[in-house]
Amino acid sequence: MALPRDTAAVATYGDHEVIMPENKLRKAVTTKPYEPGEEDPIARAEMALAELSTEFADWMNSECERLDQARQGVTANGFTKTTTELLFHAAHDIKGEAATFGFPAVAAAADSLCRLIEHTPDQNRIPLTLVDQHVDSVRAIYREYARSDASEMATLLTRRLREVTDEFLISENRDRPEVLEHIIGGPSIAPE
Repeated sequence: MALPRDTAAVATYGDHEVIMPENKLRKAVTTKPYEPGEEDPIARAEMALAELSTEFADWMNSECERLDQARQGVTANGFTKTTTELLFHAAHDIKGEAATFGFPAVAAAADSLCRLIEHTPDQNRIPLTLVDQHVDSVRAIYREYARSDASEMATLLTRRLREVTDEFLISENRDRPEVLEHIIGGPSIAPE
C-alpha cells in the first residue's frame, strides 16, 4: 500500500525553514474539479486569511489582555460565577485561536488553565498564584515568540505548569476517583 504523498511546500532560508502544509480541506469540501470561471471557496478563504494574518499578532495581544483582565477580576472579586466564566472563556479562546493566529505554543498553557478551572470542585480553593503563573506564562510565551529558543521556553513552562496543576487537581479530587482517572489518564498536550 502506497503512503500518501506529502505535498507540503518548504521554503528554506539561511537560518530557518517555512513549511506550508498541504491543504487537505479542499478534499473535504469537494472532489470534483471546478468549472472554468467558477469561484473556489477554499482559495477565497485562504486569501482572506492571508490578508488578515498581518493582524494576528494584534488579535493575540488583545486576547492576552482579555485574559489578564479576567485574572484581575478574579483577584479583585474572587471566583464568582461571572469571574470564573470570564477567566475560563478567555483561556479557552486562546487555546483555540493560538494556532490560527500563529502562536501554537501558547495553547498548552491556556489549556492547563482551562483544566485547572474545569476540574477543581471548588474554584475558591484555587491558589491565585497558580492562576497568575498560568496567565503570566501565556503572556510570556506570546511576548517572547520571536526568540530562537521560544519553543524550548514554552515547553519548559507548560510542562511545569502541567505538573503543578496536576498535583493540585489530584489533591483536590482525591475523593473523586472518576475525576482522578481523567486527570491522571488524560493526555498531555504539552510538547515533549
